[in-house]
Amino acid sequence: MQRISYKNGVAAYAFDSLASFPLQAHVSARHGGVSPHPWQSLNFSHSRGDDKERVRENFARFCAAVGKDASHPVRTHQVHGTNVCQVNWADAGSRQARCDALITSAIGLPLFLVFADCVPLILYDPVRRALAACHAGWRGTVDGIATAALRAMAEEFGTDSSDVHVGIGPSIGPESYQVGEDVIQRAVSRLPGGERYFHSRDGEQNNPYFDLWQANIDQLTAAGVPRGQIELAGIDTARRTDDFFSHRAEKGQCGLFGLLTWLEPPEIGRRSRVRI
Repeated sequence: MQRISYKNGVAAYAFDSLASFPLQAHVSARHGGVSPHPWQSLNFSHSRGDDKERVRENFARFCAAVGKDASHPVRTHQVHGTNVCQVNWADAGSRQARCDALITSAIGLPLFLVFADCVPLILYDPVRRALAACHAGWRGTVDGIATAALRAMAEEFGTDSSDVHVGIGPSIGPESYQVGEDVIQRAVSRLPGGERYFHSRDGEQNNPYFDLWQANIDQLTAAGVPRGQIELAGIDTARRTDDFFSHRAEKGQCGLFGLLTWLEPPEIGRRSRVRI
């Protein structure tokens, strides 16, 4: 991923492998907003105690930085599930109920999700010109949110998994995500060969570490997405609290960063950005 800066102080990350497509996908860093500690500064959630007006201003700044109208993005009420909602321009500005993935073929319609360790997923079909944005926490990963989005794209747009390009954004990494027995049991019972996604460090006997990144990659490739078409950011939010919020590393005292993505008209490529 490339880190990009904007004149208003906002910073975001973009996927290298998606840069040549008529697609925009921006994962916000935590800078350029107005929220004080512990939400400092570009926080998109008021449910964690931040002021609604500050959150609204933060979102306006992010949208202005990437060139979108802040009244257009479709949001969701995220519940760590596998529900997928298809949206179009009639849904602009709405909040979809109990949904952790959005799919669309509507040119220019922005999709917006929030995170603080969970895995952001972008799925793009350049043949059918379709897009999905997914929120994959441990529950969503174990229950198959990525493959649910692929199935929905196939049903609604005729997507073939072999055409899909994927971006896996900043999220808690396999060296940071220590989990308990409940997570292990559910993962092992639902993921083929689920034991391989857990490892213990030398000298640590209990509570192994869960590799959410590989679990999502394996589900996508098993569904037919070529591994060479999956970009893994490899940015561990728990170790990069300088740029991202991390629920685990900050013990719940933090904000949420965002993923904003949309389809561009076919003749429009990626706009130039100032990088730092």
